[in-house]
Amino acid sequence: MKNENFVHTYKDLKVYKNAFDAAMEIFQMTKTFPTEERYSLIDQKRRSSRSVCSNIAEAWRKRRYQAAFISKLSDAETEACETQVWLQFSFACGYIGKEKLESLEDKYEHILSQIVLMINESNKWIIKESPVRRYSETPVQKR
Repeated sequence: MKNENFVHTYKDLKVYKNAFDAAMEIFQMTKTFPTEERYSLIDQKRRSSRSVCSNIAEAWRKRRYQAAFISKLSDAETEACETQVWLQFSFACGYIGKEKLESLEDKYEHILSQIVLMINESNKWIIKESPVRRYSETPVQKR
């Protein structure tokens, strides 16, 4: 039986779930945008919101290397902030109301705080492996 409090994959991370839900909300919302925004605001907002999720997933797979883990989380943080900018443009252009803007900005502030917490506590997430024999330490076989 799977422990519900244990993180087995990136899909179990609360931050991933929150980012995925927010990206899907943005996807649904942008379906109502004018067609002239298809290759600009719609694509940019969908891409950046989805990139938050993909960078979290990539960070999960890089937990053996603290610097790489932090780098991918930093990319997720940047994409979340970019998504907030596109939300502000959506509001300024009149495509979303103030309530929707504030709701999504709050969701992304929460996502950002989760990402920053993971970065600040990265040592808790890093895979600690037993020392591996170096290649040069492998015994040489005689013929």
